Amino acid sequence: MRPLNPIAAVVIGMSIILAAATFAFVADLLRNTEQDPNAAKIDRLALQLAQQDDEIQALRAELNALKRKLTELAEAPRPEPVSPSQVVPPLDKPPSEPAFAIDQFGGMAPPQETENLTEPMQLAKKRFNDGVIRPRPGVLREILGEPRSAYSTNCQPVTNARLVRTLETRNFGNFRLTMIRPALDSLGQILERLKKEEPDIFAAIGTAGALCARYVRGSAKSVSSHAWGAAVDLTLKRDLDRMGDGSTQFGLVVLAEFFNDAGWYWGAGYGREDSMHFEVGEALLRKWAAEGKL
Repeated sequence: MRPLNPIAAVVIGMSIILAAATFAFVADLLRNTEQDPNAAKIDRLALQLAQQDDEIQALRAELNALKRKLTELAEAPRPEPVSPSQVVPPLDKPPSEPAFAIDQFGGMAPPQETENLTEPMQLAKKRFNDGVIRPRPGVLREILGEPRSAYSTNCQPVTNARLVRTLETRNFGNFRLTMIRPALDSLGQILERLKKEEPDIFAAIGTAGALCARYVRGSAKSVSSHAWGAAVDLTLKRDLDRMGDGSTQFGLVVLAEFFNDAGWYWGAGYGREDSMHFEVGEALLRKWAAEGKL
């Protein structure tokens, strides 16, 4: 065995002494730390902060993932709107059958039955038709004459030449109606106001028809106001409000205010509620007759 180099021996010795001194210093530092009552609290707080930081990082990662999904959805291509000619007819009707009946002038006429389920809200009749009186068949005959000599429960042509001269067919954007001329003028004014004040409802509005010479649904003797072209049935998003259930679509409640202001009667006031039905009030009819419009 080779003898140990003196310099190496000195280095090793100094290293041992330095290690011993370091060990003693660390041991003393640990003892002082344990004696410090705040040291344990600081350690616990540091641990909690580290845990919260991990949770924050995890939440940030989830948030970034959600942002990426939202961006992907926003950038996804939207389906092309379907034109009316591409709409698939209901399965319970043959493809050749139109959605609504057509009157003798080419306008939409209400079918015999137009009841269907909707999202209803409770009807508040007392708020509407204040000061507006519905014209009874006798009043309509007095002002406009008898539409035809005989009726059934189905729509039939108007044969009274005097009444025919007052009828007109007009386009209202998404639908086409036949009514007495001043009623069409009034309806156009109502729709213009609706477009400005309630654009969402205006965009959703449609019709189940106007002119239809027939009996009132469920009756074999009372003639419908539709027979004189003085009433219209309106829909929202192509949904027909269910007749006689004591409730109505919210949008029809809004429409009722516009029609009442213009002198029209809302069918929700009938003994058997018909919320999609709006007809010219008696006072308005007499006013048009006095002005020579009928």
